[in-house]
Amino acid sequence: MASINTNVAAMTALRSLTATNSALTQTQERISTGLRVATAADNAAYWSIATTMKSDNSSLSTVQDALGLGAAFVDVAYTALDEAKNIVTKIKDKLVAAAQPGLDRAKIQTEVTELQAQLTGMAGAATLQGQNWLSVDSSAAGYNATKSIVSSISRAGGAISVQTISVNTGSMVLFDANAAASGILDSTRNATTGVVDPAGTFTIAALNISALTDSTADLAILDGYIKGADRAITEMAAGATALGAAKARIEIQTSFVSSLMDAIEGGISQLVDADMNEESTRLQALQVKQQLGIQALSIANGSSQSILRLFQ
Repeated sequence: MASINTNVAAMTALRSLTATNSALTQTQERISTGLRVATAADNAAYWSIATTMKSDNSSLSTVQDALGLGAAFVDVAYTALDEAKNIVTKIKDKLVAAAQPGLDRAKIQTEVTELQAQLTGMAGAATLQGQNWLSVDSSAAGYNATKSIVSSISRAGGAISVQTISVNTGSMVLFDANAAASGILDSTRNATTGVVDPAGTFTIAALNISALTDSTADLAILDGYIKGADRAITEMAAGATALGAAKARIEIQTSFVSSLMDAIEGGISQLVDADMNEESTRLQALQVKQQLGIQALSIANGSSQSILRLFQ
């Protein structure tokens, strides 16, 4: 039946062309954005998962910054501690030289005093972002010898938690302003063994040999000073070792976080990114289909014109 009210062929061609245009629009959006899941409407589950992963990846970027800052803190403390160890070694050398009878110990003390001042200044200058791990005041409010460096984040059961690397600076403190505590260089030491002793008679930062003579008692005191300097060097070496271990762990964690970010980025890509090879092939096919649809609709609409010939 030929009807001018209802053109079934044209309606069918129009539905097909509309579907083609819709698919073509979707493909063009994927090509322009590079995403096959750009909004929750495209795929709610994938979009939700990818959004959470993107948020975690952003947090890991902040973790990288925190690790970099933590490494800087460790570097500053290690550099100062290592140089302080070298200076105490020089003080020890001066003390050993002073053990030679007949030397002018007052002149040697002049050099020692300069080295002691250098130790104080160096420890005070080992500051970054207002933090100093070597010259402290353990009586200050909020002081904690254990320093925490943000190292990673983890998600379990939907809840996120922050992991940290802890560095115990108690063993590397050189000076402590707290009257009830002390650091390596301002601790009182035993006059005989050089070990830290609350009842000791000297500190590395303030020992003075200018008044010592060649008497047996004074030489015994000098020997205690030498032993004290040697023990201080050992204590600082232990602190530097702890810092070195912390630095190595930070470097490993930095590498891990970088790899983890790459892995998460790859996971996000698998969920939401468009396959450009596939989309380009689909685009060409849809463009051809669109042209054919337009032609089919034109033919279907033209068929109604043939009815006019029946009335000629």
